[in-house]
Amino acid sequence: MLFSLKDLDAAVAVVGTTVKPTPAYAWPLLASRTGAEVIVKHENHTPTGSFKARGGLFYVENLRRAGALPPGLVTATRGNHGQSIAIGAARAGIPAKIIVPEGNSREKNAAMAAFGGEVIVAGKDFDESREIATGYQASHGFMFVPSFHRDIVAGVATYAHELFTDHADIDAVFVPVGMGSGICSLITLRDLLGLKTEIWGVVARNAPAFAQSFEAGRPRPTPTARTFADGVACREPQPEALEIILNGAAGILQVGEDEIAEAIRILYTDTHNMAEGAGAAPLAALMDARERFRGKRVALILTGGNIDMPVFRQVLSGQTPVA
Repeated sequence: MLFSLKDLDAAVAVVGTTVKPTPAYAWPLLASRTGAEVIVKHENHTPTGSFKARGGLFYVENLRRAGALPPGLVTATRGNHGQSIAIGAARAGIPAKIIVPEGNSREKNAAMAAFGGEVIVAGKDFDESREIATGYQASHGFMFVPSFHRDIVAGVATYAHELFTDHADIDAVFVPVGMGSGICSLITLRDLLGLKTEIWGVVARNAPAFAQSFEAGRPRPTPTARTFADGVACREPQPEALEIILNGAAGILQVGEDEIAEAIRILYTDTHNMAEGAGAAPLAALMDARERFRGKRVALILTGGNIDMPVFRQVLSGQTPVA
């Protein structure tokens, strides 16, 4: 197990000082569309607009409590993870260097800077930025923060704890898969609680690395991950996360760019919530598989709402953005 219930209790205490429990509502219009009872876990309602806020706070606080704070932190991100590390580092009084790929979301870059991070644009995509960040660690003496770490997963699991506390009888949960902290937190806590809930990961068809790796039973990197749903734009699955997913997920579903855009529109019209591409991917997957889940009680993790305004305008106008 990545973490214990004792670890989770510690995470709840730390994360709860900044991130209050987010709502999980059953939306009747979504039920009408899918034939299932649909509960949306609104992680778009955190202080950073994403579930990632939870992980960075717990990770940095554990370094502080252990007396192991480094001179600074460096990480790679498309935006949400970087915001969490920036806010955690600022609270600990140390700097954070955030490496983002070329063409990254301007609004996410601005948010990371506002939380105290120094944003450095380097790399053609997330995986290349991650390589640059590890090199920065070696040359500058900062600690590299990966996107997947047991303390990050334990912090993220506070949303899973909230969901299962309020809705223990869920038949299935749909969650987007980027680097794996969200889905692995759900799998680990479900198993610790002895629940029978199916956990379904969702990726973009244009970024299928985790889906192909799940099918092969081993890491299967892809040459590209070109999706406007940047939160799932991963081309190199990490073995530790993949092992947990292989052992605990019901499957990894793939959705197209048009389906993701349509899910963003539906979430806006049916719930009046903004969803970024990754946050809408679970609904896209449920819509595609609705016959299988008809009559079931299903939860969707709306992982974030950090979508740039020009992209959101495109989506609302009926277009599908191109990565």
